[in-house]
Amino acid sequence: MSANEPLVVVENVQKHYGEFQALTDVNLSVNAGEVVVIVGPSGSGKSTLCRTINRLETITSGAIRIDGTELPAEGRGLAQLRADVGMVFQSFNLFAHLTILENVTLGPIRVRGMKPADAEREAMELLARVGVDKQSAKLPAQLSGGQQQRVAIARALAMQPKVMLFDEPTSALDPEMITEVLDVMVQLAQQGMTMIVVTHEMGFARKAADRVVFMADGRIIEQATPDEFFLHPQSERAKDFLSKLITH
Repeated sequence: MSANEPLVVVENVQKHYGEFQALTDVNLSVNAGEVVVIVGPSGSGKSTLCRTINRLETITSGAIRIDGTELPAEGRGLAQLRADVGMVFQSFNLFAHLTILENVTLGPIRVRGMKPADAEREAMELLARVGVDKQSAKLPAQLSGGQQQRVAIARALAMQPKVMLFDEPTSALDPEMITEVLDVMVQLAQQGMTMIVVTHEMGFARKAADRVVFMADGRIIEQATPDEFFLHPQSERAKDFLSKLITH
């Protein structure tokens, strides 16, 4: 990585689904160690943008670079780059037939070529870090949603990613489980993990974000520090979005 290039660079990205344009002229750069929270109304393109950053969605035009390397369209290069980009989804996407420990060790063994004993030791440390090490022998279905999502975070961390993407990581959870997942994410942020988080949890955005990016209609409308964004939004769209949050 050149000293002056941010860790993640999204340049003039367009994304079409047939006639529908999901992303329009999106430009975003994220520095190493920065926590960027993407907010906006439903259908604004937040999740689509998140999913293009590790090529789960292909882009129509533009460029995305991770650590100075442009995202390849497919093949081994893409698998390698995906290993550098951890992803935590709305639905936990754990393998139902594997234990918690096996879910976390699978990637490091298969993709990173780690020895099983080393992968298991690191996995147990990560599971302890997110507070579910006691559950390591269980299957995902035996855990609560909040525990499963914390396992999903540990699984992503096990790949030692350069950046972590979170796509609505708490939206499928019951209210009492949301806090336990957000607490883990706040800790990660405080430990210097580069994070791009799509969320409706404004408390998390205020607490953990270095920068809030507001999207509407497939475009980035404004970006600012949490204080600036929540107290002094610049655009009418953001003011409207925030006024609806505060009144409900």
